[in-house]
Amino acid sequence: MKKQGILNNDLSKLIAEMGHTDKLVICDAGLPIPSEANRIDLALTEGVPKFIEALAAILDDLVVERAIIAEEMEQESPELFTATMELLGEIPVDKYTHEEFKKLSKQAKGIVRSGEVTPFANIILISGVDF
Repeated sequence: MKKQGILNNDLSKLIAEMGHTDKLVICDAGLPIPSEANRIDLALTEGVPKFIEALAAILDDLVVERAIIAEEMEQESPELFTATMELLGEIPVDKYTHEEFKKLSKQAKGIVRSGEVTPFANIILISGVDF
C-alpha cells in the first residue's frame, strides 16, 4: 500500500506520467468535459471533495511551473480565488476568460473533477521539472 501522497490510482498514475509543459485540469462539478478526455472523477456528493482540497493534494505531488485560471474567479468567487492564490504561492498565474479556459482545457493530459459547486472553481496546472 502506498504510504503517502495521492492514493487514487488513476490520479497518481497521471501525475507520474506528466512531462514538462503537460497540462492537468482540476475542475468543479459543472465544467464541461469532452467525452474523449482522460477524466478522473473524484466527485462524491455536492462539495466533496472540495476544489481546494484536490488542488492542495495535487500540488504536493506535481511540479508546477505555471497555472491558468478563469479571470471570472476573482470577481465571482473571491474567497476561493484568495485560497487558490495562497496555495499557489510563487507559481505564476495567467488569467483567461472562462470561454478561453474551456478551450484550453481540451489540451489537458487529464481532467480531475471535484465535487465543488462554487462558480469558476477551475484551474489548469502546467507541469514543470524538478531539475
